[in-house]
Amino acid sequence: MKERARILVVGGGYVGMYTALRLQRRLKAEIRRGEAEITVVSPDPYMTYQPFLPEAAAGSISPRHVVVPLRRVLDRCRIVVGEVRSLDHAARTATLTTLATDEEGGDPRRLEYDELVLAPGSVARTLPVPGLADHGIGFKTVEEAIGLRNHVLEQMDIASSTRDPAVRDAALTFVFVGGGYAGVEALGELEDMARYATRYYHNLTPEDMRWVLVEATGRILPEVGEDMGRYTVTELRRRNIDVRLDTRLDSCADRVARLSDGSRFPTRTVVWTAGVKPHPLLADTGLPLDARGRLLCTPELAVDGAPHAWAAGDAAAVPDVTAPDPGDGPRPLCAPNAQHAVRQAAVLGDNIAHALRGEPLDTYAHRHAGSVASLGLHQGVAHVYGRKLKGYPAWFMHRAYHLSRVPTVNRKARVLAEWVLGGLFTREIVSLGSLEHPRAEFALAAGRKPPHDPEDDPKGST
Repeated sequence: MKERARILVVGGGYVGMYTALRLQRRLKAEIRRGEAEITVVSPDPYMTYQPFLPEAAAGSISPRHVVVPLRRVLDRCRIVVGEVRSLDHAARTATLTTLATDEEGGDPRRLEYDELVLAPGSVARTLPVPGLADHGIGFKTVEEAIGLRNHVLEQMDIASSTRDPAVRDAALTFVFVGGGYAGVEALGELEDMARYATRYYHNLTPEDMRWVLVEATGRILPEVGEDMGRYTVTELRRRNIDVRLDTRLDSCADRVARLSDGSRFPTRTVVWTAGVKPHPLLADTGLPLDARGRLLCTPELAVDGAPHAWAAGDAAAVPDVTAPDPGDGPRPLCAPNAQHAVRQAAVLGDNIAHALRGEPLDTYAHRHAGSVASLGLHQGVAHVYGRKLKGYPAWFMHRAYHLSRVPTVNRKARVLAEWVLGGLFTREIVSLGSLEHPRAEFALAAGRKPPHDPEDDPKGST
């Protein structure tokens, strides 16, 4: 390296954290000599291990063990908690806001860089469904997962204490939209938790609750194969879960879920997990995008036609060099999942180090190993290396695989300890919804209106 290199990593998720981790190891000597500097800009000071969100929602894992603090893991990087608003790659500058922006007068900061890693991830893909913005609940962050857990338990409390049958039925009806990993795993874990919790309510039974899964296509969990998808539908229906295939959510206005098949469910819970889309930041970068809004990348994970710009994960359209050559047509792209994101990050970190040293770049090549999904305690499906598993073996493989993949030995030990304790003792079924509005009680005592009005709560919490 002939001159000091400033590396900017946008995003602190899978790709952002693992790329920065790889870079600080590969460039350890250069960082120590002041020849390289790595800056990570992330809206949160932690990376969320999203496959554990369903178990966090069910209370099997503590929320703090689902996240990895960036400052501890990336101890040789500069962490900036903020958001990149725009990029001028020709001038190698990024405009960003931080937590201190409002205090400093509201003017955004400008940050210069030499190498750019774009890993902002994805955001929920929503549709113009009436009432969705007012009443829908997402399931992409740890805050949403814990909020949903509190909400489900709170609805059970409402149903247990009301004398109005309409209020009771609406409180005990839970509608999940989207039959992918997030929707099926969240539904399976929360239904399992709620069914267990009914034993502590004198006037609630599992049969009183109605769980509905709405999927617009004719199958769920396409990643585990058609056979395992059909088994999952059978297993969910055996648990009295209403699975609606080839069905869409047309409206959830006025807290009534209206489906395309004519069904109508008064409900206080609509969970939206119907896919994701690339982060809106990508549209403002001026870099080449594909039809879905992802960055066009080479097999070396460089942005096509944009020197010194790199990308991977959900934000990148990376050719899958392990797929059969289609001949005249373009190669298939790598699936936007965690399995590819983690492996791409390692190659991406190596390639940036290679580029800075004038060395040849590596090509990203990884065959999809398979998929695993949890359907609740001791229940799951898996399709790994051509082998199909279901029930307890698949559930065990799901836990073993993700335990091996969660970052840091600290997190692995804590998650394993919680699983062991969960097997020895009963579940926790306490709702801590008041944590979402910690000043409400004090504001009321001080004579002010609480900062949270229950009538304005889109989730219907008390």
